[in-house]
Amino acid sequence: MSNAETAPEALQCGAPDEADRPTREPQVDVLAPRDVPLGGPRALHVRRTLPQRARTLIGAWCFADHYGPVEVPASGGMDLPPHPHTGLQTVSWLFAGEIEHRDSLGTLARIRPGEVNLMTGGHGICHSEVSTPDTQIVHGVQLWVALPEEHRDAARGFQHHAPRTVRIDGARIRVFLGTLAGDTSPVRTFTPLLGAQIDLEPRAAVELAVAPSFEHGLLVDSGDVRLAGTVLRPGGLGYRPRGTGTLALENDSDAPARTILLGGPPFEEEIVMWWNFIGRSHDDIVRAREDWEAGSDRFGEVEGYPGDRLTAPRLPNAVITPRGNPRRGTADPGKQDTP
Repeated sequence: MSNAETAPEALQCGAPDEADRPTREPQVDVLAPRDVPLGGPRALHVRRTLPQRARTLIGAWCFADHYGPVEVPASGGMDLPPHPHTGLQTVSWLFAGEIEHRDSLGTLARIRPGEVNLMTGGHGICHSEVSTPDTQIVHGVQLWVALPEEHRDAARGFQHHAPRTVRIDGARIRVFLGTLAGDTSPVRTFTPLLGAQIDLEPRAAVELAVAPSFEHGLLVDSGDVRLAGTVLRPGGLGYRPRGTGTLALENDSDAPARTILLGGPPFEEEIVMWWNFIGRSHDDIVRAREDWEAGSDRFGEVEGYPGDRLTAPRLPNAVITPRGNPRRGTADPGKQDTP
């Protein structure tokens, strides 16, 4: 998915200084989303929880858009023209609907509920995403993973996987990246990661064994869910720092709940994010934008999309300044501070 904002924020992101964290800190930080329109007057609106001022990364997860349920006939659904990416992997996961994916590898694929599609941008790729004609509702998440320095110029790639369902204590779990609840995804990533959909029956509670070296984020799609005792409402994301070997989840409502669990070891590198590009410096972003606008072979072409590609927004009239995850305890993590 493209970050289709006309004035995207420039971010230089890095992991917090663990040594400077206060010794007494809340178990869970609650991150509120902000509403972002993707496109024109009939834009698909998404709820974005990463990145934001309260937190820019959870492991290598650096971008989280949550959208729908949206009625396609009334809204126009999803129609994202060809757009570029560098330095990242995109992870597409649907709850409802169907999206057609085309990319400059020549891939033509359908994104369907319960099936993960992961695309590696690396040095450069472009793709389009369009809801299919028979789709009545689109509903899902679009996630980005930052590539480490060693692999940030990796070759273009595309992977697909339909995970099995694991049932534990009133929970149904589908692991699309990493390992959880005895299941392991075969999808390749360049840093250790966890990505899973966890559905909870009404009033169900489950305790999951997780890697203590991982930090975690739980995004709630439906229901009121407690993460380590902290209530998360639909659209919110709860952050849990590393150091625990278990995560306790409880559906606090009388209806089924649906969540997305993300995790990974803290990403120690600083990255610069702007529009659809991730680099290590302002100059990296400038070069990527120039290459896209010039029609460079760096990104290739998408065949079969019935329209023009996206034009890159103007760069900010300033050099990107550093920003990392703020130290916990220095701000109200539940208050959204938008630029």
